[in-house]
Order: sequence, then C-alpha cells, then structure tokens
Amino acid sequence: MRLILGSGSPRRRELLGQLGLTPDEIRAADIDETPAKGELPRPYCTRMAVEKAQALPPGPGELVLTADTTVALGRRILGKPENRAEAGEFLRSLAGRRHRVITALAVRTEAGFWQRDVVTSVKMKRLSESELFAYLETGDWEGKAGGYAIQGPAGAFIPWISGSYSAVMGLPVAETAQLLVAAGYPLYKAA
Repeated sequence: MRLILGSGSPRRRELLGQLGLTPDEIRAADIDETPAKGELPRPYCTRMAVEKAQALPPGPGELVLTADTTVALGRRILGKPENRAEAGEFLRSLAGRRHRVITALAVRTEAGFWQRDVVTSVKMKRLSESELFAYLETGDWEGKAGGYAIQGPAGAFIPWISGSYSAVMGLPVAETAQLLVAAGYPLYKAA
C-alpha cells in the first residue's frame, strides 16, 4: 500500500518518520481554509482535515493521510497569521493564558474513510514586549497556527501542556498510528 501524505508540512513528514514511515508521495490539497461564520474551532479543524482528504482521492492501493492544526482561544480560531502585526496580536492574546491546540486527522483509501481529532491544552507564559519583539524577529511565526511553533524558539514560552506534544506540532503520532492500522496500512511489519 502506498502512503500519500496530503500535506506539504515538513513537521508532519518528520513526525511520520517517528513511526518509521516515509511517504511514497506528497500531495498538498488546495482548499479554501476560511472558517464559516460562527464556526467553532473543533468542528472547523475536523472539516479542514476531511475536506483535504476529499480533495485528494486515493488511487488503487493508495492511502491518503491529511491533517489540520488549529489554535483555539475560547471560541476564537487563531489560524496562520497573515503578517507580523497579526502574529503579535495572536501572541499577546495567548500570553499568560491557556488555550487549546486541535489537530484533526483523516485517512482515506478506496475502501473507506477514518477520522479523529486530538485536543491538547497549552499554557503560554506572560510575555514581555522584548520577548515578543525578539520572537517576531525570528520569523518563526510565519505559516504557524496561532503564530507559534512549540518545537521552535516559542517552546520557551510554553511551561505546561496537557495532551499530545506531537499533536501541537501538527501530527499526533499515537493517534496517526491507530488510524493507519485501522485503515489496513501495514505499520508493524514482522521482521
């Protein structure tokens, strides 16, 4: 069975590597990721993973894995900031508070469809303006939901999480393995 990763994220490729997997092909889905009016973070994130999988129909013998990660501050969805000012706004909102990081997964084969989401609680410490400025200067916020990546310099801002560290990075490793096995992917091969 060929494994198709429906994401251009280098982090997701690295996390698949923790399972000893290298995708046979990478196909990023081109979908509209705009939240619907009044849409809540968890249903939004699930919808994104599912729509990505629907946009990438598997061929014979293929399994397509897609994911979406969303940062939720209460009912507010903090997506990828469009610019430095928005990244600063997101980080000021998150500083000193708990928020949720939701990663939804979808696995699709010709025979079926499997979906799951993982919610992790994250606390960000209070940030001084100098810490915020220095972080924004790194550019690490670019392309990151909520304007930060826990595995980068912003990891110094996160004193506590409850849940899956790899899900906060963008792909919950344990849950991904479970979905792949459920879909019939030969994850654990006998020697």
